[in-house]
Amino acid sequence: MSEKKKSPAVVLTGLALAGAGVTHFVAPQVFEPITKPAFPRDTDRHIKVNGSIETALGIGLLIPKTRKLAKFGALGYVGYLAANAIRHR
Repeated sequence: MSEKKKSPAVVLTGLALAGAGVTHFVAPQVFEPITKPAFPRDTDRHIKVNGSIETALGIGLLIPKTRKLAKFGALGYVGYLAANAIRHR
């Protein structure tokens, strides 16, 4: 599939990810129980950092010119979260 076409799945994923990212700022308490185990120190800062990353990746998925980069960024982000979760077990 061409990167120029907006598949419904990509649009939905982009909107969901951007929405989740913004929610980190609107209702950070929702993310504290999930974030604290992976980022036990300065959890509030990490909630904001994660929200910023998720918002940027979600918007990146919605823009055809940045979609491929956003997909690679999402893979890196998942790795970053997983590494921190494993490190702080």
